[in-house]
Amino acid sequence: QVQLVESGGGLVQPGGSLRLSCSASGSIVSIYAIRWYRQAPGKQRELVATIASGDSTNYADSVKGRFTISKDNAKNTVYLQMNSLKPEDTTVYYCNAQIKVLGSHLLYDYWGQGTQVTVSS
Repeated sequence: QVQLVESGGGLVQPGGSLRLSCSASGSIVSIYAIRWYRQAPGKQRELVATIASGDSTNYADSVKGRFTISKDNAKNTVYLQMNSLKPEDTTVYYCNAQIKVLGSHLLYDYWGQGTQVTVSS
């Protein structure tokens, strides 16, 4: 069993910063990739940022230059540093990971519970 737990969301003023964390725990052999998504009510889910096992990263155009994804392999934790936040960044952020677990050669898809980010003055 694997769990992804997000933290770090909250209320911040426009132009402010937040750092989200996504920690994976359980019977983990290896993590292939971790992605941050966001989804506002009534809108399609948006892929925000990806970090792969080789540390390559990708970002949505809407967050390039403002958000940075990084990871601590020893802690099985991925971070999303969000700077210069805008009101349109307000929504729930989810982490998603492809993980190889003990006893299987397959990659499984896991999701966190989501963390609310609100950017407002």
